[in-house]
This record gives sequence, structure tokens and C-alpha cells, in this order.
Amino acid sequence: MKIRKGDHIPEVVLPDQNGQQINLGDIWSSKTLVLFFYPKDDTPGCTIEACTFRDNYDAFLHAGANVVGISADTVSSHRHFALKYDLPFTLLSDQSGEIRSLFGVSKSLGLFPSRITFIIDREGVVRHIFNSQFRIKKHISEALRIIEKLNKPHQM
Repeated sequence: MKIRKGDHIPEVVLPDQNGQQINLGDIWSSKTLVLFFYPKDDTPGCTIEACTFRDNYDAFLHAGANVVGISADTVSSHRHFALKYDLPFTLLSDQSGEIRSLFGVSKSLGLFPSRITFIIDREGVVRHIFNSQFRIKKHISEALRIIEKLNKPHQM
């Protein structure tokens, strides 16, 4: 099953960078959720993406959104990555790849986990999906654009 725009996301519980079990439903029920899947901690492209989310984090909070990243890296790797780059948002560890598969996030070029961002509203409905392995910073600008639209009545 591949999650598409308009779908309600299933229950997802994964450990964060501190080893705590996080239920995404608790996040999207209080704020719009920006859920970004990325290939690997501490690699050049993923570091740019995470740091760009970090640098725009206040804009996301102001827009009423939470940011959460998911990769197959371990809790320990996430903790190191978050501390090294002062990342203020949650990183979830999907070591089994079960959640990546559930969301239909495949491999890019058949080799690397894809880079995909989902915007999920407060009812748990996917409102937008952006998929680009190479236009890394576009994930952030696209997410902010969609969140602004969500906050305006009758725009989506």
C-alpha cells in the first residue's frame, strides 16, 4: 500500500533520537505535520536538508507545524546527528524500513532511499507529497508554501 494525497495516515510509533517511543498521531492531532523521509544521517545532502529545516524551524512553528524526520539510522546515530547540528526537531528511527515501505517511499535510482516530504493535516490526512532526491532545499520551501495554503480557508 502506498500513501497518497488525501489518504489518512495509519498509526505510526517509532523511537526518536532519545529512545522514546513517539506516536505520530499525537503530533498531527495538535499541529500540521511535516514528515520528511531522508536517506542517511550525516551525509552531505541529508545534512543540508536537516540544517535547512533547522534554519527555518521557527517559520514552521509560527505556521503551526511540527517537523519530523525519518530514516533507517539507529537511535544512537540520530542522537549524534541531532546534537552535532543542533537539530531542534524529532528524528525517528525506522531501522526495519516498515514505515518507509508503508508510506511507499522507495529507493531512488534503485540504490538510495528516496527523499520525500509529506504534509499531514490535523486530521491525519496527507495534503501534499513532494518527492525530489536532488532539489533538497525545495522540500523546505514547498512544505512552508503548502502549510500557508492550509492555514488559509478554502485554498486546498
